Amino acid sequence: MSEKQEIDPATVAAVDPEALEETAMRAVREATSTEDLDRVRVEYLGRKSQLKLALREVRDRNTGMQLNKFREALEMAISVRQEELRQLELDRRLAEERVDVTIPGTPVRRGHLHLITQIRREFEDIFLGLGYTVVDGREVETTHYNFDALNFPLVHPTRSPLHTLFLDEHTVLRTETSPSQIRTMETQEPPVYIVSPGRCYRRDTPDATHTPIFHQVEGLAVDEGITLADLEGTLDYLLRELFGQERRSQFVTHYFPFTEPSIEALVSCHICDGSGCPVCRHSGWIEVGGAGMVDPNVLEFVGYDAERYTGFAFGWGLERIAVLRHGIPDLRELWRNDPRLLRQF
Repeated sequence: MSEKQEIDPATVAAVDPEALEETAMRAVREATSTEDLDRVRVEYLGRKSQLKLALREVRDRNTGMQLNKFREALEMAISVRQEELRQLELDRRLAEERVDVTIPGTPVRRGHLHLITQIRREFEDIFLGLGYTVVDGREVETTHYNFDALNFPLVHPTRSPLHTLFLDEHTVLRTETSPSQIRTMETQEPPVYIVSPGRCYRRDTPDATHTPIFHQVEGLAVDEGITLADLEGTLDYLLRELFGQERRSQFVTHYFPFTEPSIEALVSCHICDGSGCPVCRHSGWIEVGGAGMVDPNVLEFVGYDAERYTGFAFGWGLERIAVLRHGIPDLRELWRNDPRLLRQF
């Protein structure tokens, strides 16, 4: 702790309140800037000022009242003068520091849509051009729409809590966008031509090819006389629009509970153009996604006449499209928010 300041009684007794007030008030009036005024405040109201020292040693009531009255008057004068000086300084800056509004401002870097959003909108534009309608589905679904209505057998592994995120016994986070098919067909009669993009959820451990949250686009067409050739023609057109007009498509048989027959779409490798490389595992082809003709059981479930109407459906992952099209080695990179990667698209 610092030593207590010694106060000379003779110095205190020599203080003339009226003379000190006159000197202090004159200093306040003559201050020409807020910095000058602050120095005046410290000199006459600071801890070591004559006024403060005199107040500490005052012994009679009249002197104390006179000194306190002076202190209050000085504080008020400083406050008024400070406001005057601030206004004068503001007026000066407004007069001298003019801004030329015609000079270009500092450019601000604009953001842009995430790659997945870009591909989703590209999907939508392609199918809007083909006459389809974009439908929003539900991310929280019942097991009825997510499994039963899509012809999933009771023993299918997707029904297991090890695969699907259950909210309760009959409610799940949808594992795919396919429930949009059922909800749409329940509300309208054929013809039906829709695409339904959205988030899906599965109990997957994140790695280079899997994440527990991913994006998918569901496509559905139901009408009279639709055949497998219509599906293959639509997907071939879609692949060329997504990967380039020089790309070739190929379809192989597969299995999905809600389509029969089911197929897997492949596109010629964009690295080797089909000649074989490590990216396509030397096959020349890259798997894109599943599709097939809508199973008659699914049509009958929503009350459609399976003898009169046929249809096709497909569900493709947007992250997979991004990885294949842009050569991204790990789809987790899409969600690490690294601007060095994102600004490339």
